[in-house]
Amino acid sequence: MRPFRLAALAAVAVIATACTSGAAEAPRSTLSAPASAAAVSPPVPGGAASAPSATDAMAGGMASVQPSVPAVPSATRIAVTLTDMLTIEPKTMTVPHGVPVTFVITNAGSMLHEFTLGDAAQQDAHDAEMRATGSMSMPKDEPNAVGVEPGQTKELTFTFAAAGTTLAGCHVAGHYQAGMKGEISVE
Repeated sequence: MRPFRLAALAAVAVIATACTSGAAEAPRSTLSAPASAAAVSPPVPGGAASAPSATDAMAGGMASVQPSVPAVPSATRIAVTLTDMLTIEPKTMTVPHGVPVTFVITNAGSMLHEFTLGDAAQQDAHDAEMRATGSMSMPKDEPNAVGVEPGQTKELTFTFAAAGTTLAGCHVAGHYQAGMKGEISVE
């Protein structure tokens, strides 16, 4: 017999043995098949490996089994409430880095509030800017901040580039100094 046919017969024997023994994956044959005859089985949902089919074996060799690919993390949503008691709820939040995080921000109060993301230096700089303008005008929506009218809800989607700690704050006149801030742990 030709070596090619021997390889195919050996592969069928291995598959038959694996099927009758209940093995999840057939052992690899030491015989090699021509590269053009090799096939690739697609990953099976849930991460289970699939055994090569008899057709693959008859084609000249064992199919290689690919591991399942981990899912890309989905966006995270966090409900945030701004109050006239000058609080941001929740007071502490934990978010992943490198993944879009959508803050769903509701102003439950009767006065204007804002939600600004940034480290302590960025918060201080924004606070100084707001005080210089009088803070009573509507804060502009920016990539890291939104102004929210009383009774309204806005969304702010932000991707934190690195792990660490950052802050959320409201810089309407005197709010930040009165403690209207929250801490965000980025993991």
